[in-house]
Amino acid sequence: MPPAVRFGVNYTPSEGWFHHWLDFDLDSVRADLDSIAALGLDHVRVFPLWPYFQPNRALIRPRAVEQLVALADAAAERGLDVNVDGLQGHLSSFDFLPAWTRTWHRRNLFTDPEVIDGQAAYLRTLAAALADRPNFIGMTVGNEVNQFSAGPHPDPDRATPEQIDTWLERMLAACEEGAPGRLHLHAEYDATWYQHDMPFTPAQAARYGGVTAVHSWVFNGTAQRHGRASVPSEHHAAYLVELSKAWADDPHRPVWLQEVGAPAPLVPAEHAAAFTEATVTNALDCPGLWGITWWCSHDVSRGLADFPELEYSLGLLTNDRRPKDIARVLADAARRTHPTPAPRTTALVVPADPEGRTALAPDGTVYDAFFRLTADGARPTTVLDTRAADTDHLRARGITETVTAEQVLTPQHRWSTPHA
Repeated sequence: MPPAVRFGVNYTPSEGWFHHWLDFDLDSVRADLDSIAALGLDHVRVFPLWPYFQPNRALIRPRAVEQLVALADAAAERGLDVNVDGLQGHLSSFDFLPAWTRTWHRRNLFTDPEVIDGQAAYLRTLAAALADRPNFIGMTVGNEVNQFSAGPHPDPDRATPEQIDTWLERMLAACEEGAPGRLHLHAEYDATWYQHDMPFTPAQAARYGGVTAVHSWVFNGTAQRHGRASVPSEHHAAYLVELSKAWADDPHRPVWLQEVGAPAPLVPAEHAAAFTEATVTNALDCPGLWGITWWCSHDVSRGLADFPELEYSLGLLTNDRRPKDIARVLADAARRTHPTPAPRTTALVVPADPEGRTALAPDGTVYDAFFRLTADGARPTTVLDTRAADTDHLRARGITETVTAEQVLTPQHRWSTPHA
């Protein structure tokens, strides 16, 4: 029997946001974790801010590492497992990069040998500090670090896909050296799947690390074009889960919906619970789903300035730790037993060439065809054009028919192409 789907939350401290590491208050953290555990969730994803933990390339602050371990132990006391993101990196519109990589010390995050050595030492140190904790899931290399590698970032650290291959291998190896045998992974925002010049590629996302992570946000054009209650909006997370499978070498590689949220005003507060329920229900219809980790636990305090407006209201709980309707939806899902979804037997053919990623993006041909099939009840998955005739691959994934976007989007053409 496959393992049960995990339900968790990205932990945003109610007091001080992620700046709480500067004035760490374990009692406040415990109260936050109590409010999370009361929802019946089983894990949290936590975010040490990189420049606070490693302010100099040769200094990883022991006290900061001790505080991270204390947080993990407090989570364990409440039955919560912990995943730790290392390189923060980017959070909620703010960049957090140490001074030894910027301005007068400007060095490329992905290609400079000294920076890479510093990053590896940092990830290895955090992993090693938690390696003996039974509730430690593993490391995520960083939060959406691909946003530093290309536009629209105003000052990107340019790299080639081959250089990113080397960087990912080094970072994941450092995590494994620190905590052997744990579930270590990396995670990017959806430009990896949608932006043709992004050096972080779908193949890297689906092949490096122990699980594929996807981050689903409908403010990427989906909700703007189609509305909050549309098939594309309510199935966007499921789309990314199934899209990622096209590049996986392991036909049964698990996928972690590691970030998903209900962003206002595109999803107004009074409709957030319905959006959450639809998103979770549709994601649970994806075979091989490792877990769903909602963004985020607690609202950002209105006492903090300069956040985009939507960031203040994304929490499952208010800033004073009261659960919202969306918290109740996720709690109900976490407490239920979910049947194993049937295989998705219809596969939409997608281009293996990373230059073809615009077809996968909102209102690209693959994107439109996927949701046309979904609206027709087909429960589609995806397959690379280079594997569409590989009968062994199709059989291993339970695929019995393939279809191209052009076939789906041509009104007079019935889209099914059977395979033995």
